[in-house]
This record gives sequence, C-alpha cells and structure tokens, in this order.
Amino acid sequence: MAALPTIDDVARAAQVSRQTVSNVLNSPGIVREQTRTRVEAAIHELGYRPHASARRLRTRKSFTIGVALHPFKNGISGNVLDRFLHALTERADLRGMRILLYTATDAAGEIEALRRLRDGADVDAFVLTSTFHNDPRAEWLIAERVPFVTFGRPWGIPDLEDADHLWVDVDGFAGVRDATARLLEQGARRPAFIGWPSPSGTGDERRRGWQHATADLGIDHLHREVEDAVAQGTAAALELLSLEDAPDALVCVSDSIALGAMMAASSLGRHDVPVVGYDNTAVAEAVGLSSVDQPVEEAASAALDLLFGATGNDARSREAVNEEPRHRLLAPRLVERAWTNLAPGETTGTANAGNHNRKDPS
Repeated sequence: MAALPTIDDVARAAQVSRQTVSNVLNSPGIVREQTRTRVEAAIHELGYRPHASARRLRTRKSFTIGVALHPFKNGISGNVLDRFLHALTERADLRGMRILLYTATDAAGEIEALRRLRDGADVDAFVLTSTFHNDPRAEWLIAERVPFVTFGRPWGIPDLEDADHLWVDVDGFAGVRDATARLLEQGARRPAFIGWPSPSGTGDERRRGWQHATADLGIDHLHREVEDAVAQGTAAALELLSLEDAPDALVCVSDSIALGAMMAASSLGRHDVPVVGYDNTAVAEAVGLSSVDQPVEEAASAALDLLFGATGNDARSREAVNEEPRHRLLAPRLVERAWTNLAPGETTGTANAGNHNRKDPS
C-alpha cells in the first residue's frame, strides 16, 4: 500500500518551505494569496490530511464546531435542519474541521452543554439553530466571549448588526410574499394563510409576507394560527374553506400544514384550490405540492464564512468582524409544481417544477 503523503511532500510539490505549508494549514491569513492557492492545490492533488491529534496539541485548538441535535417534533418539515447539518459537516470537513453533536431538551440544558464543552476545550466555536425571541443561549455565549453564529436571526434584540452576534437566515418574508404574489398572478383573489402561533420569529416573518402581498385585498381575516402538524393544517383549512367568503388559494407556513390543507381541500372536492407550502420537503415533491425552497447549503457555507472568513479555521477577531458583513440574509425560491389535489386512491405523475425568484423586500 502506498505511503500517505506528508507535509514535506506538499512542500516539494508547491515549491515552498515546510513552514509555509504549516502556515497555510494553521494561519492562512498570514500567507500571500498566490502562495496559499498553490499550496492548497498541492494539498488537494496529493490528498494530504494533517494528523489531527498532533495539530490539536500544537495549536491548542480542537478544530471542532459544536452543534445541537434538537429533539424531533411533529410535522414533516424538520428535515431542513437535517439538510443544514449535513451541508455544514461537508463544508467544515473541507476546512479541516469536524462537527461535534450534543443534545439538550431546553435552552437551560443547552447552556449547560455549552459550558461543559467550552470548559473542556472540546470545541472552538458553536453554530446555534432554532433561534427564538431573547434567546438566552446567545446571551450566554456573548457574555463568555465564545465564538458562535446562529442559523436564524437574533429575534427580539434591537441591533441586528451587533458584531457580537453573527447570524445567517433565509428571508421568509420575501419567500411567502412572492409565493402569494405568484398565486395572485395566476388569478387567485382571496389567498388565505395558515401559520404558526405568534410570537414566532420565523412564523411571524412569513405571515408578514402574506400580509404585504394581500394588503389591498381586505382579506386579513383569512388567516389561522396552528401548531406545525398535518392534522392541524387540515382542521384550519376545513374551517377557512367553509366560510361564506372562502379562500380560493391556501398559503402555508410549512409543508406539514400544507399537506393537511391539501387533504382538506380534497375531502371537500375543492380540487381548484391551489396550496403552497414552505421548505420544499421530499413529501412536497412526492405529492406535487408547490413550496418555497430554503438554500440551506448556501446557509451552511455562509455560517462558516462568518465565523472563520472565506478560508481557514481560525475564528475571526472582533476587529475583523467589524470590517465585514455580520450577517447574511439569503433569498429563497418558489418551486412550482403542476397542481394536483389528490383524491383517495389517486397518484401523481411527474411534477413540473419551475422557479420564481424573489425580489428584495421593500
């Protein structure tokens, strides 16, 4: 079996010193871009992998990012975080880093996990998900000066540009606004909205998108708030479709609720009522449901860029953060599929997918 490539092999291939290769691996910011590019190309071509244990001892870094594995909840839309975690793991690996998963049942328990991992020097930084108003996890990390970024806005704080709180999020307002506008373009006049109970940072933003698109229609009463589950989506849609001025389209905060809405419309024989979901899950694709797709792969890359810069694995200093964007708000897209409202025993054919790109919020 061929010997594994060494740091000396990389140095010879890139025509640089051994120390330069070490700098590229551990402190890329001090190496000229042209030299760094040449060394990185040699590393990739040779398939060189630094010895992780020796590197951790030498640099006093773990090269590890902590991410919580949250309990599974009702609904079919939780796979967005699964996709994000998968993408984050892949992109961290390209930087020579790894992901450490930890569990917690609530915010207080997660803070204890953060403390334990910080005290044990097990991680260099954290990526928080499932953010909410006045999130105490972020407050603790800021107070302890631990590098972190959130997938989700810091709901409830006055300064979204705070250099201590880096974040990446998907523009749910624009996603739902444009999905609703698309229904109006196709002839809908009373598109209703089924969302989550308020306050919900993410859910409230998506509802605002529907309200913005329908502001001139006088139909603000055509919305309901339910928990994220198929049965609740069915119940809310049945109630709305039984109104005297029943909606002629249904926009939903998630694919779980949208699937329930589809079932409700089908049970009433309302095959003419289009339904739009959010998250573009595999279930949405399987049943031909139009849905707003979140760019979670792009979100994972943006989270690492905010933490460590475009390359490398050293957490950025506050000074560096002050000179760069401190958040990324990403554009979702509407995936349109051929409308099918399944009656019992029916199956779908191949869905016709298309894109409808968002405009920036006004």
